[in-house]
Amino acid sequence: MTTTEAPLTSGDDAAAARGAAAACHGETAAPAGPHGYSKQKDQHLKRLRRIEGQIRGLQRMVEEDVYCIDILTQVSASTKALQSFALQLLEEHLRHCVAQAAVKGGDEIDAKVAEASAAIARLLRT
Repeated sequence: MTTTEAPLTSGDDAAAARGAAAACHGETAAPAGPHGYSKQKDQHLKRLRRIEGQIRGLQRMVEEDVYCIDILTQVSASTKALQSFALQLLEEHLRHCVAQAAVKGGDEIDAKVAEASAAIARLLRT
């Protein structure tokens, strides 16, 4: 994303996501150390590059005046790819961050469940 592009989330959502990531490791600043997705990081990056290629393909299709239904088909494929990526990331978050909070117990597990529920609600709105 370039500096002239609008972020995909609102400022409040982005701030909440950063805070949630920090909370994942019991921190209040930028988190350090492994995240739930760390073991799969290379695969995730490869997948995101593939999705980026799909989006560039959409741009090219519009530039080349491709038939609208063909573009919509590609939009659908790109959307499904992003949704699939999001679900994988959510699963890794549940297995890592939420599971760690469950072991610790107390208020932390309640916060993690609320955080995961909010993330699921955001995914369902899209």
